[in-house]
Amino acid sequence: MHDTTGFRLSADAIDTAALHARLDEPAAGACVVFEGRVRNHHAGRAVLGLAYEAYADLAEAEGRRIVDAIRERHGLHRALCVHRVGTLDIGEVAVWVGVSAAHRDAAFEGCRAIIDAIKQDVPIWKRERYADGGAAWLHPEEGRGGR
Repeated sequence: MHDTTGFRLSADAIDTAALHARLDEPAAGACVVFEGRVRNHHAGRAVLGLAYEAYADLAEAEGRRIVDAIRERHGLHRALCVHRVGTLDIGEVAVWVGVSAAHRDAAFEGCRAIIDAIKQDVPIWKRERYADGGAAWLHPEEGRGGR
């Protein structure tokens, strides 16, 4: 992804520094980044890690549509999102969103709009592994704040 907007899935660790560098834009007075990380708990249960699965072709097409639409709607200079797939451990970055804009309001609002829409509309599923030996697929609404 060398363009100014985009979405992709990644089976590899997310290179946050490289992505952040791609937000540079001389006309941008604001840059906002969101990193969603794997946490060690959910609904009172200890979590050991999780796995994400996606319908890749549809997920990437829908993700690109979302990022492009929000970039235009909020007047963002650059907007990027990468979402992990596969098995992740506690503390790993599961999703990264970064935007740059002329002003902070557009940057904050655009970044929030992207992560909310990705969580709501992109076909990515999360399965948590628990310390008690159990595991569960989470509906996006149940995983709010952790997907």
